[in-house]
This record gives sequence, C-alpha cells and structure tokens, in this order.
Amino acid sequence: MIQAGDFVEWACSLGIGLWTGVPCSYLQPFINHIIGDSDLVYVPASNEGDAVAIAAGYQVGGGLAVAMLQNSGLGNAVNPLTSLAHTHRIPLLLIVTLRGESGGVPDEPQHELMGSITASMLELMEVPWEYFPQTVEEIEPCLRRAQRWMLDEGRPYCLLMRKDSVAPCAAPAPRLRQAVAQLGEMDVLPTQPSLTRRDCLQRLQEMLEPDQVVLTTTGYTGRELYALADREQQLYLVGGMGCVSSVGLGLALARPDLRIVVLDGDGALLMRMGALTTIAHIAPPNLLHVLLDNGLHESTGGQATVSRSVHLAAVARACGYPKGIVVNDLNEFARLVSEPARTLRFVRLPLAPGVADQLPRPQVTPVAVTQRLRDYIGRREIVL
Repeated sequence: MIQAGDFVEWACSLGIGLWTGVPCSYLQPFINHIIGDSDLVYVPASNEGDAVAIAAGYQVGGGLAVAMLQNSGLGNAVNPLTSLAHTHRIPLLLIVTLRGESGGVPDEPQHELMGSITASMLELMEVPWEYFPQTVEEIEPCLRRAQRWMLDEGRPYCLLMRKDSVAPCAAPAPRLRQAVAQLGEMDVLPTQPSLTRRDCLQRLQEMLEPDQVVLTTTGYTGRELYALADREQQLYLVGGMGCVSSVGLGLALARPDLRIVVLDGDGALLMRMGALTTIAHIAPPNLLHVLLDNGLHESTGGQATVSRSVHLAAVARACGYPKGIVVNDLNEFARLVSEPARTLRFVRLPLAPGVADQLPRPQVTPVAVTQRLRDYIGRREIVL
C-alpha cells in the first residue's frame, strides 16, 4: 500500500499535468488526494470514454494526462481508446481498477465477468498494462516504463489497480461552482433551414486567426473542411464518436491562450450529451462549441437523428454554459467566431442536409494531422 501523494509527486515530475476520470471505491483515496491539492487539476468526467477523450485533447495541446476509471466502465472507453487514441497515436496514462479480480477479494456480482476479462480486453486493444505499484520503491520504475512506452509508441499505457493499493485519504470539502445559468427560452428552429454545412465551414475558414484551432467531429464535417482548405490549425478527428467536445475541453485546458473551435454534429453530440455537464462545470472561456445540426446521421447512413425534438441550446444553458444560442445567419456566426474569447459559448446552427459530390478523404493521415497540429501549437508562444 502506498500514499497517494508519493505516486502523484512522481507523476507530476514526469510531466503529468491533468487528472480526469470517473470515481471507484478503489480510487477513492487517490482522487480525494488530487482534488484536495489546489496545485493539481482534476476534471470530473461524466463517463469513462469522455475521460479518455479529455486526456487525449490535453496531450495534443502539449501536456500529459491521466484517465482514471473502474474496469466496469472500460467498455465505455473502448471506442475512444481504439478509434481515437490508437488511430491518432495519442498517449495517455490509464489507471483502471480491477474489481472482481479472479481469485481476489469477494465483490459485487456485476464485476465478476469484467474482472476476469479486463486484462484480456486491454491486450486485445493493444494497450500494455502492469499492476499499480504497491510499494514506494515500485513507483518510479513503474512510471518510467509507462513514460518510455508513451514517448516511443505514442499510445496509452495502463496501470491496473487492485483493492487497497492506496492508503485511505479523507475527502476534502467540496468546491462546487454555483449554477448561475438560467434555462431561458426554448430553441426556435427554422422549418426549412437555408444554411449548409459548406456555407458555415467556408465562412469559418475566412475568419480564422493564427491563435484559433479547429477540431471537427468524425465524418463529413472534417472531409468537407479539408476539401475547402487544408490548414495546420485544423484537426480532422476520425473515430471517437461523440468525443470531439471532450477533446476540445482537454485542449482548451492545456492551452488557455488559444481559441478552440469545436465543430460538433447532432448525432455525435446526442451520443455523449453528458459531456456538456463537464464542459460547463469547467467552463473554459477559450472554447467555442459549434453544433452543425442537419438532423441526420449523414455520415453513417442518412437516417434522422432526434435533434429537432430537443432544445439543444437550452440544454447547454441548463447544463451551465454561460451562453447557448441558435444562429441562422452567417454574419452572426462570423461575428461569434471573431469576437474576443471571454466566456464559454454554445452555438447551434440548423442546417439543410446535403453532401458535396465526390467529397475527398483527407490525404494526410490521422497520425500526421495530429502531429502537425502539435507542432503548430508548440510553435506558438503561450501568452495569457
């Protein structure tokens, strides 16, 4: 058994700058220590996949993060681990608790199967793992092995935490942010939207400044932005369905001097609506969350989403976004993109459906486009 502070101190010395995750009783003393230290940054994720995406975004911004989760929630993280972190070669450190370990201490029945297959699942996902250190002497070599893998391979590394690995640590007094947003009026949508995705992307590119970074949800949005003009400050996510806003949150925290524009889709946002609560809780002022809403799963079959029956801008405000509006005018959208970043914003753009003929796929690989953005961000001096 180790003290949480011993592990955290070594992790910070090796470059860990952000901690995010979903609680587990095994993690309780560890998370208590982190949130009780005002020098550490902890982001409470709404689910395990979002924690992985937040950590991934932070790494793209130049830092290194830890995503913590119970093994029962590992299934929620499979998509961003396999199709986002693996595909884009984004390293992060996972701490996964081993509930229901075969031959271990008795546990709740829902952990039995997952406890027996956790290690196999990690191996199938090509995520190397070892047990979380049990003694102070094991901490440094363990973290250095993880660091070496992440630097050399550019992929996640996992520490499996057994019960009672970390000594008890009392929970600090909660530092809750008082909700100040009001629901306000419901979304008013046009019966037949006139804006197109291409219109909005083209205007966005016309307004882009060097300190702005654009992240697109997987699918046609990235392909259409690439077809209009390929730029170093654009990241076309592939995989990680519904995760682009969480990636944007991590990047916004890593580089608060940059303006992060997240281009989300209605189908993607609906998959992981819980991310809105985490983003609003942290409320990075340099994040502009844009929802391109054509009411369709256009990239994956063309079936309708349920977005037109959901007041998504009002939902964002109810979750705590200081500003959540519906915009039907390109000039108003351009003004929002160009105005100084003073507060977190959510902008819903109702769009007409439609895809350009013979829309090309990016010729730059996910690994190359991610490294290109890292290099672009790295060249920009941090100015706050």
